[in-house]
Amino acid sequence: MKLIEPTMEYDREIQAFRNEFLHPGMSMDGGGSLIRYENTADWLTRVEAFKRQETVPEGRVPTMQFIYLREEDRKIVGVIQIRHHLNEAHLKWFGHIGYSVAPSERRKGYATQMLGLVLSECRRLGIPKVLITCIRGNEGSKRTILKNGGVYESTVYQQEMERYLERYWIDLS
Repeated sequence: MKLIEPTMEYDREIQAFRNEFLHPGMSMDGGGSLIRYENTADWLTRVEAFKRQETVPEGRVPTMQFIYLREEDRKIVGVIQIRHHLNEAHLKWFGHIGYSVAPSERRKGYATQMLGLVLSECRRLGIPKVLITCIRGNEGSKRTILKNGGVYESTVYQQEMERYLERYWIDLS
């Protein structure tokens, strides 16, 4: 398994991952809006724009995007992103990290592994304390966060999405 930045070399694998989420009711967190992109090159252009403050869209923050690749069959089992810092919306709702595991690969420990690896990147970026949120009732995500040292802070209601989000902090100092 390896955590890497996405490139066109993985075009077919990226679209296969995306296709697993194209069912009613499925959502993909941490994918940098991949679900909206039928063309990998267009998505990668967006990913590139989000890397630097001077090119990130207004109201957003710089982000590093990763794919989690199972090397033996080149299958992308997950996506994860790091937001370098938090603006008001990210502090309230989204946190520093978002991630998703392919529906066909869930309950195999991949999210826990991905999060652990990306926390090392957060340390490298100088983020001393990481905020991660998950939808209340998403026990898999909650367990992933707790296994990586998450400490529950509070639950907030996100009215626009009509959902409750649990907020966890992971101290990296």
